[in-house]
Amino acid sequence: MNFWTKAAGLILRNRYLVLLIIALITAFLASQMKYIKFSYTEANLLPEDHQANLEYNKFLEIFGEEGNLVILGVKDSTVFTPEKFNAWNKLVAQFDEREEIDFTISIADVQKLKADRKNRKFILEPLYEENPTTVEEVNAIKKQLFEKLPFYDNLLFNKETGTLQTAIYIKKEIINTPKRRDFIFKVLIPAIEKFEKENNLDVRVSGMPYIRTLNAQNIQDEILLFVVGALGITALIFFFFFRSFRATFITLLVVIIGVVWAFGFIGLFGYEITVLTALIPPLIIVIGVPNAVFLINKYQQEIKKHGQQAKALQRVISKVGNATLMTNITTASGFATFVFVKSNLLREFGILASVNIISIFILALLIIPIIYSFMPLPKKKHLSHLETKWIENVVNWMEKMVKNQRITIYFATVIVIVLSIIGIYKIKVSGSLIEDMPKKTTFYKDIKFFEKEFGGIMPLEILIDTKKDNGVMKLSTLKKMEELNETIETFPELSKPISVVNLVKYSKQAYYKGNPKYYQLPTNQEQSYIFSYTKNSNSDAGMLKTFVDSTGRYARITTFMKDIGTDKMDIIQKRLKAVIAKEFPADKYTVTLTGKALVFIKGTNYLINNLVLSLSLAILLIAIFMAWMFRSPQMILISLIPNMLPLLITAGLMGFLDIPIKPSTILVFSIAFGISVDDTIHFLAKYRQELIANKWKIKPSVYAALRETGVSMFYTSIVLFFGFLVFTLSSFGGTIALGGLVSVTLLLAMVSNLLLLPSLLLTFEKKIANKKVFKEPKIRIFPTEEEKTE
Repeated sequence: MNFWTKAAGLILRNRYLVLLIIALITAFLASQMKYIKFSYTEANLLPEDHQANLEYNKFLEIFGEEGNLVILGVKDSTVFTPEKFNAWNKLVAQFDEREEIDFTISIADVQKLKADRKNRKFILEPLYEENPTTVEEVNAIKKQLFEKLPFYDNLLFNKETGTLQTAIYIKKEIINTPKRRDFIFKVLIPAIEKFEKENNLDVRVSGMPYIRTLNAQNIQDEILLFVVGALGITALIFFFFFRSFRATFITLLVVIIGVVWAFGFIGLFGYEITVLTALIPPLIIVIGVPNAVFLINKYQQEIKKHGQQAKALQRVISKVGNATLMTNITTASGFATFVFVKSNLLREFGILASVNIISIFILALLIIPIIYSFMPLPKKKHLSHLETKWIENVVNWMEKMVKNQRITIYFATVIVIVLSIIGIYKIKVSGSLIEDMPKKTTFYKDIKFFEKEFGGIMPLEILIDTKKDNGVMKLSTLKKMEELNETIETFPELSKPISVVNLVKYSKQAYYKGNPKYYQLPTNQEQSYIFSYTKNSNSDAGMLKTFVDSTGRYARITTFMKDIGTDKMDIIQKRLKAVIAKEFPADKYTVTLTGKALVFIKGTNYLINNLVLSLSLAILLIAIFMAWMFRSPQMILISLIPNMLPLLITAGLMGFLDIPIKPSTILVFSIAFGISVDDTIHFLAKYRQELIANKWKIKPSVYAALRETGVSMFYTSIVLFFGFLVFTLSSFGGTIALGGLVSVTLLLAMVSNLLLLPSLLLTFEKKIANKKVFKEPKIRIFPTEEEKTE
């Protein structure tokens, strides 16, 4: 007796115990679900010790978290009427009092810098004392702001369009905690909605904390949509094929337990829900259903053959168990290759996916036969789908093609390969933080609004280390920074930079009685007496600490960038680095470009290199696996060609359809490859078995294998196709692309495995027809004929 026959006896004899163990594990994992956390930061795609991460962390050490700014904007000329103007300032003032807020900057907070000649220092005066009551008063404030205070241009207003902007800085301690979420949903959004209603104004809101919070909420809402959608659509197709409520119910039960386990493992491992881990539960549904298709199909075929339940159930476990174990191991190993990637985000995804794929296999293998053992035999109508006319026609057509049209199949394959390669050359890479975000949401439209009015919302930081204390305030350093500022202003993709330079220019303007034409850097003569005023005043010290650290050694230049892809960013970086190299000699200064968005872009490039690695690893793993299974070098080649083809086509499609490679679409290849190899294993294992039965005659064996595995492959591919299509319901661009591309790839893989694979076997029959090639394989995937007739 072989292992599987023993296992079958053991499972069926101890069925109550097995069910009890499954129930206990499910209860334990369900209790772990309360530890699931939602991600409050952007996914960090780079390893901890990567240069870009080290530079970013150094910046955070000196100046603190940079993504803590929420901005409100309003573009409406009626805001300059007394009621609305005062209401706008009152709205911001009420946030300022909250404990979650560090400080706010709005027009009401604007302070004018003035030179106090008597005490030789600068003092701050409010822009206006009392709330304006007439339109004239408001216009006077507006005129003073727009014409006399260039320091605040592009910070609090856009001179050309009259758009007002207000900055709300959230406390850095709470920025990556659930408190941020509560503030945005329970305080900020209700207050703004109330203000809009009362004043009939449209307020735009943006900034990284706000975008992250709404985005995380979107991910949460979609998990439920995906799980329900995947369950619904797979159950529907399953019922359509099997026409049996009983079979559909059993499958759903297995899959639902699988989903509980999936969520339980996320909690147990202490992982966060990110854009990727959110895909695990629906992925388990989609991968779990084909297991059930193979097991239930086999059970029904056995019942139809001899009508004995005990024998049929034993055979389901012993015959299909092995083949499904192999296919699940290959799928899991496709995902497990992500474990070798240094990126935490992908590593967690890989671990969760592979653990869950193996668990759903074990669940299906145990639950399906045990539940059937409690049920009466299937009726004749439940077996009628085994003789469905249209499926038979499909299989007949495939057989005919493989028999008579092999040249056509090869010709089509070559054309497809050529087209795909052309497409691959068109693929773009995108490393944008907000590109995947739902385009229809208000917060996405608001991002675009701020990009147009103020030049972007994603901070790009330049950190300047002068290598000595108080080195920043030297005039030579300030002039170098001014050069860099001017370069930044030439890029339409970047906003006007803000740094200590702006503050020094403002000091000179204040020294010359607030005349805006003196808003410039002081000359060498002016420097000494303007700086002496600065030393005596504590008023602009508060402003200064935002741009210069306490030792005066480090300065920052902040600009905001539009949502641009990796290509444009590379050009901008090159030009900025050229100016930096020219202006800041390396022996005296260290200048680094950093910021959340830049780290993300670098992360994307890093991921792509890792994708190639993990995919090559998956292909190598499966090649070794085939060699071990069939002990034949030719078979490795024949089995890999039909699976590489769909990947090529998908990459080509991405080029033609303008779908960029980004963190979300990178997974398509590994998922598709891991799943499509299953079909090959099923086919080749059956083919091997037929070879032995047909005394090594290749032709009849190929056709028999095609007839037998064709139906199951067809069923599972259709289930997988529609299962992955569920992801296209998402509002995230990347998830939609992932769903659509995997669906198409799997359909192509089925066609490739049912047409190209048998054709290759027949064409190379002379090479592989000797018994030596098929030595007795390491693993017996299918039983021999003697065992069959027992």
